[in-house]
Amino acid sequence: MSRHSGAREATRLDRRLEALNDARELAEGVLPDEALREVLQVLERAGSRRSLSGDHTVVGFFGATGSGKSSLFNAVSGSDIATTAARRPTTSEPLAGVWGVGGSEPLLDWLEVRSRHHAVPVEGFADEDTGLILLDLPDFDSTRAANREVVQRMAGLVDVLVWVLDPQKYADAALHHGFLAPLASHSAVTLVVLNQVDRLAAADVRPVLESLRGLLAGEGLGEVKVLAASALTGEGVDGVRTAIRKVVVQRKAQSQRLEADVSRASRELAEASGEGEAAGVRSASTARLADELAAAANVPVVVDAVARSYRLEAVRRTGWPVTRWLARFRPDPLRRLNLRRDEPAALNRTSLPPAGAPQRARADAAVREFADAAAVGASGPWRAAIRAAAREGRESLPDALDQAIAGTDLGANRKSWWWAAFNGAQWLALLAALAGLGWLAGLAALAYFQMPVPEPPRVEGWPVPTLMTAAGVVLGIFLAVTGRFIAAGGAAARAAAARRRLNAAVAAVAQALVVEPVEVEVARQAAFNAALKKAAG
Repeated sequence: MSRHSGAREATRLDRRLEALNDARELAEGVLPDEALREVLQVLERAGSRRSLSGDHTVVGFFGATGSGKSSLFNAVSGSDIATTAARRPTTSEPLAGVWGVGGSEPLLDWLEVRSRHHAVPVEGFADEDTGLILLDLPDFDSTRAANREVVQRMAGLVDVLVWVLDPQKYADAALHHGFLAPLASHSAVTLVVLNQVDRLAAADVRPVLESLRGLLAGEGLGEVKVLAASALTGEGVDGVRTAIRKVVVQRKAQSQRLEADVSRASRELAEASGEGEAAGVRSASTARLADELAAAANVPVVVDAVARSYRLEAVRRTGWPVTRWLARFRPDPLRRLNLRRDEPAALNRTSLPPAGAPQRARADAAVREFADAAAVGASGPWRAAIRAAAREGRESLPDALDQAIAGTDLGANRKSWWWAAFNGAQWLALLAALAGLGWLAGLAALAYFQMPVPEPPRVEGWPVPTLMTAAGVVLGIFLAVTGRFIAAGGAAARAAAARRRLNAAVAAVAQALVVEPVEVEVARQAAFNAALKKAAG
């Protein structure tokens, strides 16, 4: 492998590992801890392996009891490194044959391999410059739990996996389901050797190999190289050496193994996550949420109070002065709700009735409907995360809505321009009526005391004092009635403005407590899917 090719593979692996870690972090709290823990183990193993010797390729020999694994290990290594036969019926701990000792010690320490042997060079296979570590491992079907644990651990650590099978147990379900099938993505770093072919008739070797290849293909390992060998007769041993040497010389095994681990972890993370992506937040669903929360927060009640307060204030300021004082005894609807003070900015609570069960149910239903609309298309775990995000602010929602209403400028302290004009006209009409009454009273007093009564001026035959009195009263009543009609229109306009401001305030609360958390989760899922796709290569 050239220097530039190696650099490209390292860079690609860096990107995939980074993407896998991003996906793991994004999925925290959403996907099961077990799935995330396995991903973290892959990342930690990759980091540890890459920090150790890059000049050595670790090849592990795996097999069942009686498969002749240790014998094949010795035959390939060219010496009796692994004790076999009666003196050592089973491998009890990992054993290493090392070609190119320099730099191998930290790697073997990480692998927890204590038994180490500096292997002699084998022509055409390995020498001091090869950088090869062969491991003879315990039997995967050992009755000792500790041995099985070693095999499980080593299957996740070595760069190349050599599975040694025998003609009698090559179809063992424990092997295929427990080890080979889960490593389907590791075909590039897996070698299968059918050992002890000397026990088969020559005509049976090919059918058995074809049967084995069929089993492997059914488990996604159709591209795995399958070789026949006999450690006893030496048949096929050179072929095993050649296959191993080819992998070692190419210097790709470490990165291929790690990339296969990343692919497997990505696939398992994708399975835990499920397919699909959330539809996301739509403006229509956001508007509906705000409308429902406004209704649940009694915004219509406040809007009605704004209209009634305006009409009442208009009567107090533009009504007939003779009767307008009666309006003072009518309570201001906004004051009753604690929404009208001299210092609106100081308001932080209203006196609106607390939300009852129907209002709470309506608000909860609106939040749930909004979350469901945003989660359309998402898989189960992410749909649950989006719903949970929408419900996070549920407890603080009523109080936040109340404060938003209390802090909204309802325009209650603003006066209308026409009030002053009507008020001035009312007082002029009243003064005219009083002046006319005073004039008539004076004339009546003179007549009562038998004094000369001057003739008042007339207009079209009507005495001016009488006209002044009648005109003042009629004008006052007319202005009062007209003012009520104008006040109704002004009340509607002010209520509409208040509704817009209140709805905007409620929408801001909904945005902060419901919409934004949901948007964060939707974006989080999108980022997770993108990172997972990048990690999967």
